[in-house]
Amino acid sequence: MSVFHDLAAQSYGGDEAGLICGYLFDAAAPEPARAIDSAQAASWLADAGRPGNSGAYVWLHFNLSHAHAERWLVRHAALSDTFYETLHEGLPSTRIERADDSLIAVINDVHFEFSFEPSDISTLWISVGPRLVVTARTKPLRSVDALRTAVKAGEAPRSSTELLEHLLRAQADVLVKIVRGVTSRIDRIEDELLAGRLDHKRARLGVLRRLLVRLQRLLAPEPAALFRLLQGPPAWMAEPDVQELRGSTEEFSVVLRDMQALQERIKLLQEEIAANVNEDNNRSLFVLTVVTVLALPINILAGLFGMNVGGIPLAEHKHGFWIVVAIVATFTAVAAWTAFRKKR
Repeated sequence: MSVFHDLAAQSYGGDEAGLICGYLFDAAAPEPARAIDSAQAASWLADAGRPGNSGAYVWLHFNLSHAHAERWLVRHAALSDTFYETLHEGLPSTRIERADDSLIAVINDVHFEFSFEPSDISTLWISVGPRLVVTARTKPLRSVDALRTAVKAGEAPRSSTELLEHLLRAQADVLVKIVRGVTSRIDRIEDELLAGRLDHKRARLGVLRRLLVRLQRLLAPEPAALFRLLQGPPAWMAEPDVQELRGSTEEFSVVLRDMQALQERIKLLQEEIAANVNEDNNRSLFVLTVVTVLALPINILAGLFGMNVGGIPLAEHKHGFWIVVAIVATFTAVAAWTAFRKKR
């Protein structure tokens, strides 16, 4: 049976309930952050209302690709119906809204194996209450993994709202790294463009621009939605937590402005590349035109003297060939002088 559970964990990224990781946070306990499994979490949630446990809360992180994850949540977590509706509605835009006495958040994050492709972005669903925080995803994501690593290293947020704020800041840090990575790639492309040794530059810039556009499109609604929420937070949210959430929105605003600036920079580079391509095309067209003009006199004379009729001039002249060559050279020189004069 244990072998079967090990295979399930390797296949789905979680235990038999699809739980990737779970932590019980209790500031009054000797160990402020303690790892728990799905069975321990179900037992704690069943006894969550007992006296003396008011300051503790649980964070559970699920893999929705596991067939039993949503069933476990329905059976034990007592989440709002809005959370399950959000899971199935298919709207990936980032937002945070109230649902009864809890918060429902939809956050877009990059895959753990991120390769600067627009497709490497997926959604993280979050439910935040005073006693329970649930995060769920279908693919490994960087921000929530960074939060899990921090908690495993000993970090213990004092409340469920602070845990959400830590997750938002972790996502902002990931986005800052993406912006730095894109900036570095754009710098290299710009250097290669100026050196004139760049191939497929428009395609490479197009991929980066699509990535930034998609990130901005998915993340842009978040600051406004969070500001609206902070105007009327739930009663269980402490004022310091509200201020911390407000600070995290400011970090997102800065990252979004940096993304907008990078998009404008990429646009200018694409316009410069397009101008260089047009200049190269014009140069090639001019060379082709000059070759055609220079070959015109000899083609005309060859056509005339190649007629198989009587009366061909200079046919019997002993210097006829050289006379024709001189005529062709003269007309070719005149045509070349006219073409290059117009070019200058």
